[in-house]
Amino acid sequence: MKPLSLFLSLALLVSLPGTSRAGDLPANARVAVIGDSITEQKLYSKYIECYLLACTGRDDLIVFQFGWSGERADGFANRLVNDLAVFHPTVATTCYGMNDGSYQPYNDGIGGAYEKNMTRVLEGLKAAGITTIAVGSPGGVDPDFFTRLDGKVYNETLARLRDIAKGLAEKNGQPFANVHDTMMGALPKSKEANGKEYAPFGGDGFHPAPAGQLLMAQAFLKALGMDGAIGTITVDAKGATASEGHRVISSTEGTIELESSRWPFCFDADPKNPGSTRSILPFTTFNEELNRLTLVVKDLSKAKAKVTWGAQSKEFTKAQLEAGINLAAEFSATPFDEPFMKLMEVVATKQQFETAAIKNLVTNFRLFGEDTKSDAELAAAFGTVRKKVGEKHAAFHASARTRIQPVKHTVKVEPVQ
Repeated sequence: MKPLSLFLSLALLVSLPGTSRAGDLPANARVAVIGDSITEQKLYSKYIECYLLACTGRDDLIVFQFGWSGERADGFANRLVNDLAVFHPTVATTCYGMNDGSYQPYNDGIGGAYEKNMTRVLEGLKAAGITTIAVGSPGGVDPDFFTRLDGKVYNETLARLRDIAKGLAEKNGQPFANVHDTMMGALPKSKEANGKEYAPFGGDGFHPAPAGQLLMAQAFLKALGMDGAIGTITVDAKGATASEGHRVISSTEGTIELESSRWPFCFDADPKNPGSTRSILPFTTFNEELNRLTLVVKDLSKAKAKVTWGAQSKEFTKAQLEAGINLAAEFSATPFDEPFMKLMEVVATKQQFETAAIKNLVTNFRLFGEDTKSDAELAAAFGTVRKKVGEKHAAFHASARTRIQPVKHTVKVEPVQ
């Protein structure tokens, strides 16, 4: 029996102590994802929710999406108290500025109004009991597709609003989500590789396709303190160990069978289409910063080894394996792909309900705001409706949670002769 096969066959599960709770979110956090039509696309909000539910190892996080097409910061400030009352969030992310820039070159009036209205938003969120607010900058526009104004000029406007958002985050002691730089940093690199026809920011240049929306999710997840350590599987002369969220079931002849309740984030398949999240990965640091499922192999008897995970195999050097390879980044197809996509489908349905509940029902309670002050019966009726919306939302959330079941998968390490 080869040395590697010998110690793999003796592998035992050892849970590693001291693992992170995956981020700075408080216990039982209720996360409100707030913004304009880009948020209402329900893409980056879906990616954030799926990450929080499946990738953090936590079962105490709940998400509600509050996107509103065409909205500026003052619009949300006006509906904040009424609309958030169906969810009672303790954490929020905000993404305004695209509309607040008025699709014009920057001037002090634009900046002053944005700062004033975002201040109202932050003060309102804090008054509502929200302790953590990831203050997001606006994103960017793609000059090859944006037609409302010269794209370079409008990106200068959005960059000025980014700076205002950053200053407000610092002033209020809150994390800043640099959506603008995350998106604009990846755009030129992706264009250079894929051509000007590649449109990660969408066909209109500012409503991002899934590729661009993944960049937005990246910025917010970083701001929320996600550490990106999905898990580590370590193989050495003493056996095999797996970090919290992963359990070694067996190992025979270089094959480790595992069961994982903590999943890596999974991507669409197409490496070139902006409608696929995978297509933007070469131009950003999502996997490195947020999605590390690491395999470490020590005491390898040969200079190389073939690693098979699911249906794919790749060769790595001894040095690479000793340093650790990121399975989530190295393998384009994973054993988690199918369950992850099913989770995404359920979360998408849930967030569709959220948009309908807020825009078609709850926000209209504001029309009767003064009446409820003198009409206890009306106030109680609205309270009942809010409760029912909350109960239905809880059922949608429970349905999503049931999708997150332990996934059995196999890692095989074979020394290359």
